Amino acid sequence: MNQSNSTPKQSFAPQISVPATYMRGGTSKGTFFKLADLPERCQVAGKARDHFLLRVVGSPDPYDKQIDGLGNGSSSTSKAVILSPTDKADHDVNYLFGQVNIAKPMIDWSGNCGNLTAAVGACAINMGLVAADRIPANGICAVRIWQENIGKTIIAHVPVYTDDNQKVQVQETGDFVLDGVTFPAAEVKVEFIDPVDGDSAMFPTGNLVDKFDVPNIGSFDATFISAGIPTIFLKADDLGLTGTELQSDVNSDTNLLAKLEAIRAHGGVAMGLFKDISEAQTRQHTPKLAWVAPSTSYMASSGSSVSADDIDLVVRAMSMGQLHHAMMGTAAVAIAAAATTQGTLVNQAAGAGELSEVRFGHPSGTLLVGGKTEQIDGCWQAKKVSMSRSARRIMVGQVFVPADSF
Repeated sequence: MNQSNSTPKQSFAPQISVPATYMRGGTSKGTFFKLADLPERCQVAGKARDHFLLRVVGSPDPYDKQIDGLGNGSSSTSKAVILSPTDKADHDVNYLFGQVNIAKPMIDWSGNCGNLTAAVGACAINMGLVAADRIPANGICAVRIWQENIGKTIIAHVPVYTDDNQKVQVQETGDFVLDGVTFPAAEVKVEFIDPVDGDSAMFPTGNLVDKFDVPNIGSFDATFISAGIPTIFLKADDLGLTGTELQSDVNSDTNLLAKLEAIRAHGGVAMGLFKDISEAQTRQHTPKLAWVAPSTSYMASSGSSVSADDIDLVVRAMSMGQLHHAMMGTAAVAIAAAATTQGTLVNQAAGAGELSEVRFGHPSGTLLVGGKTEQIDGCWQAKKVSMSRSARRIMVGQVFVPADSF
């Protein structure tokens, strides 16, 4: 009998490795890539890129755990970022964000992640995407970010220092405490410049407050705003809520979740984001839905007490169909812009009047945000919104995915 020395054909796909950085930014985590490091067919928008990132994060997962990827079964951690050199004048880096659906084979590219924005500056420096002459030996490096999803400028003020080997490093540890994050870290101040699209209105309906009807559910007062991220603000008591809810109060209530999603879908139509409410099923990242109430004392998810005397209002917000454990950074931009515009529901909940900053209570604690809005030719504009976050590298190395997954 003749024996063949030929190697049998493989019946499986090998894994490939791609350089990646796993970072926390604000109260979110995500996997960061340099565009040039991605497989060539994943360097452009399309199915290959989406399928690759889905596999990295571990989606779609019918168990909602993302056990076979870097996601952690939460909208706050099911995220991907692609950084690249920029050709935009007076900018340092391009930043593209993808919100990866946990259970569905879908990535939403329609908006930004404000929390991960805090990590973009540091990651860009570490990836060599910021020119050396832009980075001081010690102090603060103002990284000018071009946010590609929304076409806006963001400035991250990243602390840097020169180590014992005379190499400039990003300072990541420190004593800044961010509610929703267990350990202190270095403070990163983030400024969102002109966070409203230049060719659209900050209040898309033209009103600071609208009467908003949702079939079979009810009629609500609502503030629709597009600043940071399109957001629908309602009054907590109109929803039968208090504004002090924690995740366990909302995310296990299927009837409430269905009600809130129906309101979000109809709100998207009212804002001109959807032509039909059915589009909400494939666009879960935007708009956001939030509810507000005057300041009141409550117990945060950590067990610490938040006093009504220490905050201006309480806010709760939904992210990808679930109550967020703290507050999305982009929604915080919307809160700042709405709070500093007299007459909105957010401004009313904060006590009304002229405000330049507010501290609001969220499920994990509190957050101070500042904003500057003004009315020009009858139209409201947000010139700048700022907040402080922190960021930290967790892992730098190679992420592995099956070669046949994209």
